[in-house]
Amino acid sequence: MLKVGYIGLGLMGKSIARNILKAGFPVVVHNRSRAAVDELVAEGAAAANSPAEVAAQADVVFTNLPDSPDVEEVALGKNGIIEGARAGLILIDNSTIKPASARMIAERLKARGIFSLDAPVSGGDIGAKNGTLTIMVGGEAEALERALPVLQAMGKTITHVGDAGAGQVAKAANQIMVAAQMAAMGELLVFSKKAGVDPRKVIDAIKAGAAQCWTLDVKPPRLFDGNRNPGFKARMQLKDMKIVLETAKEFGVPVSSAEANTDLFQQMIDQGMGELDNSAVVGVIEKLAGVEIV
Repeated sequence: MLKVGYIGLGLMGKSIARNILKAGFPVVVHNRSRAAVDELVAEGAAAANSPAEVAAQADVVFTNLPDSPDVEEVALGKNGIIEGARAGLILIDNSTIKPASARMIAERLKARGIFSLDAPVSGGDIGAKNGTLTIMVGGEAEALERALPVLQAMGKTITHVGDAGAGQVAKAANQIMVAAQMAAMGELLVFSKKAGVDPRKVIDAIKAGAAQCWTLDVKPPRLFDGNRNPGFKARMQLKDMKIVLETAKEFGVPVSSAEANTDLFQQMIDQGMGELDNSAVVGVIEKLAGVEIV
């Protein structure tokens, strides 16, 4: 059985590591803060003091970190994965980072005989807890085939999109749609309320028609209950949208709606709402319209 390492035990990473552990894989974990490590150790995981130490004990090492520089440092820096890995190890990055960074990391590791898969995920904290994530993978098919049993412990839809960086391109595309849905939902809720119509009934009327989507299925009940706590934090949505804009500029692609939605999420952060759920972008629209949905 493959020995698995997991580095980065935040909102998503801890649940993913737990599901891998529950599936019966030996798991060694590392995190900058110790509480999540101790929690998983109590459930049967082992602890490591550095990314290099994780790599030395594992066949497959996952990372789940905030941004491109963090992944680059953990993979390639001092006491990083590259320093502890042996040839044949597979790095699987669940973070959302720049496609260019994913390609660079893969090239550096390949020179040392190490495989690298960029495998960002979608499905939020609910998908991470339930092991139902959507996983989009870039990198070598051979490495994906070897690691597939572990990925199946954390997700239900696993798609090999293409070569290194392709998984991150797919995730950026995903985030274009997610941001659009969150913004559109916020607008329709505020629009309905301001026009004197119960937004709950509007959702009931439209969610089974052409407007049907995951966002309308999942988010309105939470918002109507006054729950804007994060499944996916708004500041991370903004980070992802900046990756979209940077990558679009690199390839000369117009993304006007993504630019507008990035501005909405920037306003969220500027108004102190960065730790809320990305669906709480409705709060920006409420302030602009002068009405609250509940």
